[in-house]
Amino acid sequence: MEKARKKPLGFYVCSMAFVFERFAFYSAKWLIAVFLVAKIADGGLGIEPGDAAKMTANLVAFTYLAPIIGGYLSDKVFGARYLVPIGMLLMGAGYLVGWQANSTGMVNLMIILLSLGTGLFKCQTNAITGRLFDDPGELDGAFSTQYSFVNVGAFLGTTIIGLLVGFKGYSFCFLVIAIIMFVNAAFFVYGWRFLGDTGKKPFKIAENKEEKKVEEKEEKVPLTTIEKKRIGAIVLVSVFSIIFWVLWYLAYMPVYYYWGGDNGAANWMIGNFTIPTAWFDSLNAFMCIALGPVLGKLWSTLAKRPKGDLSMFKKTALGMMLMGLSYVIFALADISRGNNLAPIAWIIAMGVVLSTGEMVFSPLGNSFIAKFSPPRLLTGMMSIWVLAVFFAGKSYGYLYAYTLKFDFAKAYLVIAAIAIFAGIILWGLDKKLNGLVVEEKAAEEAVA
Repeated sequence: MEKARKKPLGFYVCSMAFVFERFAFYSAKWLIAVFLVAKIADGGLGIEPGDAAKMTANLVAFTYLAPIIGGYLSDKVFGARYLVPIGMLLMGAGYLVGWQANSTGMVNLMIILLSLGTGLFKCQTNAITGRLFDDPGELDGAFSTQYSFVNVGAFLGTTIIGLLVGFKGYSFCFLVIAIIMFVNAAFFVYGWRFLGDTGKKPFKIAENKEEKKVEEKEEKVPLTTIEKKRIGAIVLVSVFSIIFWVLWYLAYMPVYYYWGGDNGAANWMIGNFTIPTAWFDSLNAFMCIALGPVLGKLWSTLAKRPKGDLSMFKKTALGMMLMGLSYVIFALADISRGNNLAPIAWIIAMGVVLSTGEMVFSPLGNSFIAKFSPPRLLTGMMSIWVLAVFFAGKSYGYLYAYTLKFDFAKAYLVIAAIAIFAGIILWGLDKKLNGLVVEEKAAEEAVA
């Protein structure tokens, strides 16, 4: 049996950078949401939950859009390794603004700095990781491992900061995560020595110049019928992605504002201890870590059946339906509680189902576009996916504000129905979408 190769030290430099960055980001995502609505006497800004949801949605939306700019810079202008610590310093500066924030204007400035910093950090760190491995076959395992590092950072951040805010307040917690980002930047610069020459030059300059000639030749060839169908499929499935991620991000808002808070509808007490609402985020990170190997084993087991594993589209359809089920749990929790506080078990159950849906839905992401996009249009197709997530991030705050006009249970049952119906449609499109792959295989076999 061949012994697994050791990963390069530079891989762990990039992975630890993600641990600290995600520690800070997911802590801040929760901190901003609760800081905005907290009473002024408690150190918050005291604004309405609907307005707060729109502001936190900007953080999610623009941290997905900004990497397009960062990707252009690292491809054509600057070496990625230099952009990464600059991005960390910008994020650290943003958290320092949060430390001193006393108005919505300062919170918006923090969000701008965090978005710009993420734009320089996220894609560049992934790109460096991808170029540290000579064997492309090692990349799937490397990025899976790095995804675990990401979730460890998210879990530690929301768990620790969720506790710390009760003792030291919001401002102190923003200061803590600012310091963590400055330390992260120093650590990454120290780690340059383990990256070799990776990221010293813009990627498009460092890559083989012959590739440009090949790309120019390919661009002159018109798109085939199957390539056009695949582009249409990417656009279509991106619509389902928008629905999923709008509802995924939306789920956190009622946890913070309806079920949690001073007058929340759920009982967050265990004895004399109040469970921080940030631990709902911690639950998601924990479930992502725990479910990775479980689902991997499940898919491997299904693949051994005569029918084989579920297709990518059936998995994503199932993920969408699980999303709908999580919203059913929200509605049932509200209906069953009457005039009493709902047991925290309802919130935990909702979080478990929500996270399971996320992990089942996740294959739809970059792997889908990487497999289906015509090579010459890969960057453009990836941009469509990023814009889809941006739109989802930008929308959920407005959707939450709109739901506040209606009875909670009724509003969330309607949302559940939309998610389940979308999942059923996607399941029904499975044969047609998979037919694109079959057509390509048949064409390849005919040529052979």
